Amino acid sequence: SRRCGLAAGRSYSGGGAYPSVSLTCPLPGVPKAVFAAAESRERFETRVTVLENGLRVASQNKFGQFCTVGILVNSGSRHEAKYLSGISHFLEKLAFSSTAQFGSKDEILLTLEKHGGICDCQASRDTIMYAVSADARGLDTVVNLLADVTLQPRLSDEEIEMTRMAIRFELEDLNMRPDPEPLLTEMIHAAAFRDNTVGLNRFCPVENTDKIDRDVLHSYLSSYYTPDRMVLAGVGIEHEHLVECARKYLLGVEPVWGSGQGRAVDRSVAQYTGGIIKVEKDMSDVSLGPTPIPELTHIMIGLESCSFLEDDFIPFAVLNMMMGGGGSFSAGGPGKGMFTRLYLNVLNRHHWMYNATSYHHSYEDTGLLCIHASADPKQVREMVEIITREFILMAGAVGEVELERAKTQLKSMLMMNLESRPVIFEDVGRQVLATNTRKLPHELCALISQVKPTDIKRVVTKMLHKKPAVAALGDLTDLPTYEHIQAALSSKDGRLPRLYRLFR
Repeated sequence: SRRCGLAAGRSYSGGGAYPSVSLTCPLPGVPKAVFAAAESRERFETRVTVLENGLRVASQNKFGQFCTVGILVNSGSRHEAKYLSGISHFLEKLAFSSTAQFGSKDEILLTLEKHGGICDCQASRDTIMYAVSADARGLDTVVNLLADVTLQPRLSDEEIEMTRMAIRFELEDLNMRPDPEPLLTEMIHAAAFRDNTVGLNRFCPVENTDKIDRDVLHSYLSSYYTPDRMVLAGVGIEHEHLVECARKYLLGVEPVWGSGQGRAVDRSVAQYTGGIIKVEKDMSDVSLGPTPIPELTHIMIGLESCSFLEDDFIPFAVLNMMMGGGGSFSAGGPGKGMFTRLYLNVLNRHHWMYNATSYHHSYEDTGLLCIHASADPKQVREMVEIITREFILMAGAVGEVELERAKTQLKSMLMMNLESRPVIFEDVGRQVLATNTRKLPHELCALISQVKPTDIKRVVTKMLHKKPAVAALGDLTDLPTYEHIQAALSSKDGRLPRLYRLFR
């Protein structure tokens, strides 16, 4: 006791204190524990039911107390050709405001709070998604709320005016932020698909903010917010319960804008044009402070890839992972991405480049593979030459080790992302919206494993026959002409024409 001090006097719960309690038998009076089990694969297949009005109900079982449920609509900025540009942006900001049942956004949030719920709306080029994550026991309330938000929004004058202010602020912020990626993404799409479908502006132009009112929104909603263009998707709930709620709240409901079938549905197929969009901008004061970001010029070069419905989508996804890249200051974690081509061939060899990243955007009828690079304005010409050379090298030999690494990394990223319930929800909803079915993760992994070097070479050769799309932002004094970039992409080594280098 003297040697151990106070520790000797402490009482510990050991086996000797409770001699009658067994470690192998259930404790008396304690509810039986429920554990997640590795059940058969069929138990977790996506189930789809089509209601009488054409609405599709899709669900995916997942262990846990919470669920994610939402409505996805086949609607987005690509469908605004016959309307004012920016309607989808407005609808995204107006989501979860007052409805026929709920007097304000606060009422909606209080209702969700009772079930530990949160809500969100995201509008993209081809889909608008209303989603709620909440306790699965509140499914009835959640589906009722989603139906009201989607089909019965009030769109009051006050809410529309607040949305106008929010959009103006967002547009100002977009042009001031140090990270130009959202702006460059808009520019590259506009260059690749000039004045059509996915090339239409995702953000509302400033001049349209005052033109969009309730009548314009109702006209658009009557065309695109129809049951046959919607999917009610849920993860973490029983399929029969979700179908029952859908019949109760989404079948035979009269929308606030009327039930007449819209006549102005845009069914245009994306037309790839290629081209260049340049924005001369002083980037010297983008990030002020004690350690400001240096002035950079940003270039994004893209080529048409393929739709996510085509077989070549998987080889393109592997190619994008093989190119990889990122910022010169961080690899996103220990070793992550450090063996991709844009790190090995570009960032590790040309230390004056601040960024080189590959992106792959894919839609129902087209796709775009592009590389974003940034450097000091005085080195723009060399930067463009390096990036075009990387495009040319894609069609060359593909090492077995780098291909296997890219495939493993793609499968790993896919499975890691699908650990998240909201990600599974979006995957279920988007796939069912586009194809009425869903490829399960193990099917996708099998397709990724089958990709061969010849597949990569085939899709790249096909891609290089197209005109490039180019987006350029910043000081563009030394930017090569579009014709020179196009000529470099068609050359064997990706170099800019010699005459340009001599007399630039």
